[in-house]
Order: sequence, then C-alpha cells, then structure tokens
Amino acid sequence: MNYELIKPDRSLDDFVESFWMLQNQSDTDKEVIVLPDGRIDLIFTKSTTEATQTTLLGIGTHPDKVILTRNTTMFVVSFKLLAAEYVFKSSISKLLNNAQNLPPNYWNFDASELNDFTLFYKKSSQIIQLLLPTEIDKRKEKLFRLIYSSNGELTVKELSEKVFWSSRQINRYFNQQFGLTLKAYCNILRFRASFQHIKDGSVFPQQNFADQSHFIKEVKKLSGALPKELRNNQNDQFIQFYTLPNK
Repeated sequence: MNYELIKPDRSLDDFVESFWMLQNQSDTDKEVIVLPDGRIDLIFTKSTTEATQTTLLGIGTHPDKVILTRNTTMFVVSFKLLAAEYVFKSSISKLLNNAQNLPPNYWNFDASELNDFTLFYKKSSQIIQLLLPTEIDKRKEKLFRLIYSSNGELTVKELSEKVFWSSRQINRYFNQQFGLTLKAYCNILRFRASFQHIKDGSVFPQQNFADQSHFIKEVKKLSGALPKELRNNQNDQFIQFYTLPNK
C-alpha cells in the first residue's frame, strides 16, 4: 500500500484535518479495520475496473471492516465537525456509522483529475475556500478549537464554562448536527490521541484516563481490541496504525 498526507493551509484549519491518499497497488483485495477517529471523510475512489465513486462518510463510533479493492486509489478530505455546517451546510446526524454515495461528478472531479495527489489537494482547497461563508459563529469556533486542541480531554462542563454555552444546549446541537453527544465525541478524540502512544509501545494511559484499567476498557470499547493487539497490528489490519509514522 502507498499512503501520503498533506495538512491544510492555516486558513482551512478550523474545517479540514487533512488531505490524504491511499493506494492498494496489489492485484489482491485487502481487508482492513477502520477505527473511530472523529472525522468526516469525503472519499473519491478510483479503480481500474469500476467508475469513480464519491462517498461521504460520517462519524464512526465502532470499528468497521472495509475491503480495499485491488488496484484502487482513494483521494480523501478528512474534515473537522464545523465543516458539516459551513462546508456541507447540512446535518450529518443520519451518517453516524454510515455513508452516503454522492454524484460521480461531485465537486466537478473527473477520473483524469484523480491521478495527481498534489493537484487534488490544491483543487479541493480552492473549492472549500469558495464554499465557506464570510462569518462563522464565534462561540462554535471557540468550542471546537478547545475540543481539538485538548484532544477531547476537557469535560463538557469545562467547555461549557469557557464558551458561555450551556451543556444542555451544546449536547442538543451535537445530537441534531452530528448524531452523538459532546462527551461521546470527546471520548473518540481522546482514543484517537492514544494511537501514536500505543504504536510507540506504550500501553499505559496517556490522555487523562483515570488508570490503566479505564484506558484498556475504553480502547477495547472503541476498537474491539486490546492496546497490545493494536500495537502489534498483525498484517497491517488496523489501517490508521499502518499510516502512523514509526518511532
């Protein structure tokens, strides 16, 4: 497999987590497990046997088995949650643990443009810039900056106090817009922040977990595996661990 990643321009940092490409260059399909990571993924898939497919993938709360078809390239924009309202201009609550197929010509990408990852990054960035409104709700902007900068470690109460928005109103917004509570989302981000620690060989809590037992319980709940199984990543089955840099 071949993997490349580009971080967004600073002007898109509140909306885009990364642009990335994944290729299965072999002549055989590969089954992988996708772990919850708190992102919204816009996926453009190109293969030698099928037409280009475009898919919008919502937030995941449990591990999902996926087949990477042989000789297939995926160009992906991974979005932060503010993008739902300000880029897609729609609730994604119905896409929790689900996906939506989009028109083949979505964003006017055609098969010939899915050959160069750098060009994909540049064109996608320009499109997102054009879609963004001139004004963003400052309260939501601050809320999400705190959520992401803390890797989900701040409590709902702490976030509520910092942005002057009641916990009840925040959770109503999260449920209506994304399909889960703020606490559930923060747990996913905290879990994701442990990926690199686990791959580097640490199976002890690093992200404000109460103790090792709590850490292992949360990892097992969201991944279906123990930390040592994720670290070993037999046959590169956990795809996010495959894409992490080695220590």
